[in-house]
Amino acid sequence: MKLRSIISRVIAFALPPRCAGCGMIVEQDDELCAPCWSALDFLDGEGCASCGVPMGQPGLICGRCLQSPPDHDGARAAVAYGGLARDLVVRLKHGRRMGLARLMALIMARHAAGMRDALLVPVPLHRWRIWRRGFNQSMLLARHLSARTGLAVDAQVLTRRKATPMLGPLSARQRAKAVKGVFAVSPEGRPRIAGRHILLVDDVHTSGATANACAKALKRAGAASVTLLCWARVLQDEGPGN
Repeated sequence: MKLRSIISRVIAFALPPRCAGCGMIVEQDDELCAPCWSALDFLDGEGCASCGVPMGQPGLICGRCLQSPPDHDGARAAVAYGGLARDLVVRLKHGRRMGLARLMALIMARHAAGMRDALLVPVPLHRWRIWRRGFNQSMLLARHLSARTGLAVDAQVLTRRKATPMLGPLSARQRAKAVKGVFAVSPEGRPRIAGRHILLVDDVHTSGATANACAKALKRAGAASVTLLCWARVLQDEGPGN
């Protein structure tokens, strides 16, 4: 035991924890330095009661949702997309910095408060995308959220039946068309979500096309409600996302 403690101290001295944003030495793992923390635009949840877009006052419904109500039952995002929030997503997905999912989930966890009976369901990737990337970032976030909140996670209940193009360059209408009918609940998964409140986990929320398509599939299979929980929210409909 003493030897293990000595080895841990040596490693900590040689490889001290560093800020996930800028690389500055910090006190512990999964931590941001003060400047990087301040660089994130945290969303407090006081936005549109339907889609979560910031409005400065809780309980209101934005014009977009009044005109075209989403299929999910609300959207919660930890931060606004852009700057450091965007860089962390890019490094996670394309730089294979899988450890960043733990930090992101830690910040997302407060938005799961009050949903003790919810089931965490990650947005699935197509098997070919997983094969190329090596992992599903939404699944990583869901697993770390589960460890942080104690909520159960089911990564098998929702499936992606076919591959879709990258949604980033597409318009909101094109995204909705691209994901129409793409998601389904497996027959064996139906009993596991019947009457359950679902927290649908994703990395970035843009137009809501993916969240709507997933919510439709989950509700058709018997889910009581579906709330999106994601790392970052694009406040203007641009950039990579779902």
